[in-house]
Amino acid sequence: METEDRDNAPSDARMPQGYREGIITAITVMLGFTLGFFRFWGFEAKGQWTYRSFIAASGLSLALLLQLVALYRSLRLEDDDAIEYRITVRWFVGSSAVLVATLFIAALEYAGVY
Repeated sequence: METEDRDNAPSDARMPQGYREGIITAITVMLGFTLGFFRFWGFEAKGQWTYRSFIAASGLSLALLLQLVALYRSLRLEDDDAIEYRITVRWFVGSSAVLVATLFIAALEYAGVY
């Protein structure tokens, strides 16, 4: 019951101070990591491109796009609203899940595991 009440919070519910700053920091840290890894994976890693490396590069691009959407949402004034904040968190968690799956694929490809 309590979970349902939190999910149906009134749209005028404001977030406490610090929540927006926290998610913006988390998104930018992940964004920096993604860009750094993408630079390594796309330009500095040795070896030939295969379908797995292309899948990894595509997944990194998707994670990057999702992180940018989450960052955009977190910087809007509307994100002070509890419902909007929850949606932004879902975008960020989704981007993190895509990133982790992509890193797993990249690690398998880099290690030569078939």
